[in-house]
Amino acid sequence: MFTGSNNVTMDSKGRLAIPAKIRDALADACGGRIVITAHTEDRCLLVYPEQEWAELQEKIAALPNMNPKARRIQRLVLGYATPLELDSNGRVLLPQTLRDYAQLEKKLILVGQNNKLELWSEALWNSWVDEDEPEGDIPDAVSALSL
Repeated sequence: MFTGSNNVTMDSKGRLAIPAKIRDALADACGGRIVITAHTEDRCLLVYPEQEWAELQEKIAALPNMNPKARRIQRLVLGYATPLELDSNGRVLLPQTLRDYAQLEKKLILVGQNNKLELWSEALWNSWVDEDEPEGDIPDAVSALSL
C-alpha cells in the first residue's frame, strides 16, 4: 500500500503536511485516522492506518511482560502510541514527546513500508543510509530473494 520516500517539512508548531498521494491512500484506508508511535530499534516513528494499528496493538499487548525485551517493546510501542487524524489540509500535529524521541526537526523523510510508513529526521535517515550493513546472519528468505 505505501511505497517510496518523500521529503516533507515540519513547521515550528510540529505540524506535518502529508503528501497528496499518501494522504489519498490514508483517506481510503482509514478515513485519515492514524496512530503514530516509536520504532523500537531506530530513532524514527511508525505511522499506521488505524485498523493496522488495532491488529498490531493486540499482538503487542499479548506479549509476556515478564520478558525484559517484550516489556521494552510494550513500553515503547504502546507507551508512545498516539492516535491522530489528518486535518482538512492533510496535516497532523506531532506531539513533542514523539518529536523528541525521533529527533525530528524541520526536514523529514516519510518512507513507505507497505502497510505502514516510517517518519525520520532527514539527518538520521541520511546517516542510516550511509551506514555499513550491520553484521549478522542474513535470513534464508532474504538470501533467496532476487531483486
